[in-house]
Amino acid sequence: MTGKKLYRSRTDVKISGVCGGIAEYLGIDSTIVRVLWVLGSFMTALMFGLLLYVICVFIIPEDSGFIDAEFREK
Repeated sequence: MTGKKLYRSRTDVKISGVCGGIAEYLGIDSTIVRVLWVLGSFMTALMFGLLLYVICVFIIPEDSGFIDAEFREK
């Protein structure tokens, strides 16, 4: 089973690494994810975006830093 896994980033962190991890997973700049998250939060009166972020902090595991040679991208 090969595939990417979503983790909270340990290196691209502003609050808890959720946006950094999503950006790494999608292969885009973390600033774009952060801006979209903030805009989405403001568009929903902050409640949904804030609640979703807190849920992500507890559900998405933190990156262990371990790199499996078999699954490393080339």
